[in-house]
Amino acid sequence: MNSPFTCFLIDDDEDDQELFTLALKKVDPTLTCVVADDCGEALEKLRKEETFMPRYIFLDLNMPRMHGKQCLMELKKIARIEHIPIIIYSTSAEPKDIQETKALGASDFLTKPPLISTLTNRLAKLFYDRPAA
Repeated sequence: MNSPFTCFLIDDDEDDQELFTLALKKVDPTLTCVVADDCGEALEKLRKEETFMPRYIFLDLNMPRMHGKQCLMELKKIARIEHIPIIIYSTSAEPKDIQETKALGASDFLTKPPLISTLTNRLAKLFYDRPAA
C-alpha cells in the first residue's frame, strides 16, 4: 500500500464533509482529510501554508461567495500545487459542468453518491485502482 497522504476537501456542507471523511477512513485509516468550508478559506490556506501539500484536492461546485469553477481557476494559478489533481466533488451530474470543469483543469469529476459504500469504493479505485476491501 502507498504511504499515508492527505486529501483536501473544499465543501461548505458539514454532512458531506463528515461522509467524505468517514469514507476516506474506510478506504485507509492512515489517510488524512483536511477540510475548508469555502473557497476563500481554502485559497488562503494553500497560499500561506507552504508546507501544506495534499495529494488530492476535492472541490464542491455549489458554494457561497465563490463558485467552485471560479475557485478551480484560482487554484490553478498557484504554481506550487499545479501537479496536484483537483477532483470536482459535486451533487451535479450535468455534462455541461463536467465538460467546463475539465476544460478549466479539473482532473476528474465525482458526483456525490447517495451511499457511503459507493463513495468508499470510488475513492479506493481513485487512490489505489482497486475497490475498497
